Amino acid sequence: MDVAALLRSRTARRVVRTALVCAGVVVLPVLWVLAPTVATSGGGIGVVGWWLPERYLVPVLIVALPAAVLRRRPLTGLGLMLFGATLTSATTHGGSQGYLADVFTMQFLAVDAALGVVAANRARRMSVPAAGVVLVTQVLAAFVNSGVEPVDRAALTILAVATAWALGTSVRARRRYAAVLREHAAAEAVTVERLRIARELHDLVAHSIGVIAIQAGVGARVIDTQPAQARSALATIEATSRDTLAELRRTLGALRRGVGESAPLAPTPGLADLDRLVAAAADAGVRVEVRRYGAARQPHGRDPVRADTAALPPEVDLAAFRIVQESLTNVVRHAGVPACRVTVEHGEEEVTVEIVDDGRGGPIGGDGHGLLGMRERVRTLGGDFRAGPRPEGGFRVLARLPVTMAGAVPTAGLVPTAGPVPEAGPVSSASGADGRPGAVVPR
Repeated sequence: MDVAALLRSRTARRVVRTALVCAGVVVLPVLWVLAPTVATSGGGIGVVGWWLPERYLVPVLIVALPAAVLRRRPLTGLGLMLFGATLTSATTHGGSQGYLADVFTMQFLAVDAALGVVAANRARRMSVPAAGVVLVTQVLAAFVNSGVEPVDRAALTILAVATAWALGTSVRARRRYAAVLREHAAAEAVTVERLRIARELHDLVAHSIGVIAIQAGVGARVIDTQPAQARSALATIEATSRDTLAELRRTLGALRRGVGESAPLAPTPGLADLDRLVAAAADAGVRVEVRRYGAARQPHGRDPVRADTAALPPEVDLAAFRIVQESLTNVVRHAGVPACRVTVEHGEEEVTVEIVDDGRGGPIGGDGHGLLGMRERVRTLGGDFRAGPRPEGGFRVLARLPVTMAGAVPTAGLVPTAGPVPEAGPVSSASGADGRPGAVVPR
């Protein structure tokens, strides 16, 4: 192991730190003794072309050496610096008046700076008494130092001590405020993630369990008279259960995935998977007509061959899919109609999803979380969401999702309508030449 690596090791740093502290404990008393002696000395040390007089170097070291422990032990460092400065002022009487004033000012300014460090790192119940001790000691030290005028120095001392303590307290307050903001942000992130997981699981489980419950009821009623239909219902239950289990494994696997682990390779559901929802709704007895308008955008990673096709952000693609899934679940469970219509329009700046049925409709309310989850999804993306009964009967869900997040406002776009929702306008026919729904019709 080379020297640099040895010095970087934790054990080596601890040994070096201990050695420096021991050296300081030995050297500091020597400096206290030398301070009165070198006050009239003309010697010094030359360092890189600079001449450092001994009479200034020793007082500087008296306050500089204890400053090394301010980070770990602020009170200890402040006490040693204050003791050294006070001892120097009390025992040093040689030299000119200007020299004594310079040493006094230099040492006690360093003590005031150390007081600021204490105030920034310790509570007020410790920093306020420390500031009082520093203030009283400086005022008294001025009376035993022949180079300063004690009355005039007292005002400057009070100003310097108060300023140092106020700056340190301000730094501590800003640190505490920043820590509170970080804690709040972390708690908010946890809450947002919990809500996202809850919405994801609700959309997944509610849809699947609704289909399973309906198919189980159908199978129970016809198992004696129509065995073939009962077997079909059981097959639908099996397929829906397998799909649900696969998505639950994917979701829980993402939750258990640690930092740095690769994401699962299974694609996230999107608008390209609407046929699966249509088939599940058909198995539950609801025929779904799918209308598509505009040039369909491909989600990231879905169609690498078509490089000219605009990419649909994964979060928008998933949100649109979940909105359709939850809406179809509500139609199957509550509308009591044999058919509904799903319209998907791809625009330049947004994707519009509309689900309309001619069922019982009714006001928004109850204990369910489906509409709330859809609103939250749209709100997160900065889109517009409307849901409510139609004037001519039935229920309508409309969501506009921006393709880009630029300019998205989290609080905008939420229109929780409780009354009838007006239609956005006439809807063009989406049937192709063969009369089947689902064809892409440019507008």
